[in-house]
Amino acid sequence: MARRRGLRGRLLGANLIVIFAALGSVFVAVSFVGPGYFADAMGHMPGDPHRALMDAATLAAFGDAVRTALAVATVVGLAVAVVVSLAASLPIAGPVARLAGAARRIAAGNYAERVEVSGSDEISDLATSFNVMAGSLEATERRRLQLVGDVAHELRTPLTTLDGYLEGLEDGVVAAAPGTWQLLRVETARLRRLVDDLQDLWRAEAHQLALNIDAVDVRSAITSNVERWRPAAVDRSVKLTLEVPENPVVGRFDRDRFDQIVDNYLSNAIRYSPAGSTVTVGLRVDGEAIVVAVRDEGVGLSPDQRERLFERFYRVDPSRSRAAGGAGIGLAIVRALAEAMGGRAWAESGGPGRGSTFHVALPSAA
Repeated sequence: MARRRGLRGRLLGANLIVIFAALGSVFVAVSFVGPGYFADAMGHMPGDPHRALMDAATLAAFGDAVRTALAVATVVGLAVAVVVSLAASLPIAGPVARLAGAARRIAAGNYAERVEVSGSDEISDLATSFNVMAGSLEATERRRLQLVGDVAHELRTPLTTLDGYLEGLEDGVVAAAPGTWQLLRVETARLRRLVDDLQDLWRAEAHQLALNIDAVDVRSAITSNVERWRPAAVDRSVKLTLEVPENPVVGRFDRDRFDQIVDNYLSNAIRYSPAGSTVTVGLRVDGEAIVVAVRDEGVGLSPDQRERLFERFYRVDPSRSRAAGGAGIGLAIVRALAEAMGGRAWAESGGPGRGSTFHVALPSAA
């Protein structure tokens, strides 16, 4: 309320200043210029001997009339200033006060707070921008809480396993056999992989990821990636094919991070493809970008899954073992890496049971 009164008081003060400035100008003009014009209107020119005939009563009447007119103008001006200030401050101070109240509630943690938007003036634009900001803060806070919960969940399983086996070793219940040490190494590797993935994701999203941007022979890079994953595809009875143009294709990005993106796509495609199916890696040039697509014949994606696929810790099949299916960070890293290198990543699918295609578009050297 104090801020609203202050704004209204400043508007009233501004109007009063304008009123008094105008009245002061009128007073000066009437006091110093008015008598001469009045004498002229009465037919007495300067230097005219008949000017003395204008008696003191006439001059006094003129002065009284001027002062009365100025007094009336002052009263009317003050009244007008108050009315105009109130009328002008209501549509300004009211929305500003509501914005201030909403900002205080958001600062207190109520991120669902919004303000009403009406009209199309600057105040409405401010309210719209405020609502957009509040929505962004709410989404960020929701992701933060979800991230904390997901990280805690991901860490709990390997830590519980490690703690259980270490306690068993300490109590002599579990034998210190090579298989036990191997299992412990597997769990610590899961922890290290999760921490490394989270670190990569944080650095990419915070624009603090060190990138070595250079010209890259994309055909050679894709061929290397495909050959590296061919044994894994053979183990799962999946055919891995490559479709690249005959002409050289040169991109401009970080080769290591590009390999990380393609490896993630190929890993998912091979892991979720049924035996006897085909995974195809394609390359094309689209304007000033090169586009790599990894197409599988797996379970496919629904529209909702396509929208959420690149979110942190989102997994298409939550019932699948996280040890076998990953923590759900890989595609979030893919999107963050692509955007950090000036590109984008997305997925397409004809629907459940119709396979999926994962794309990444990155800048071309041309």
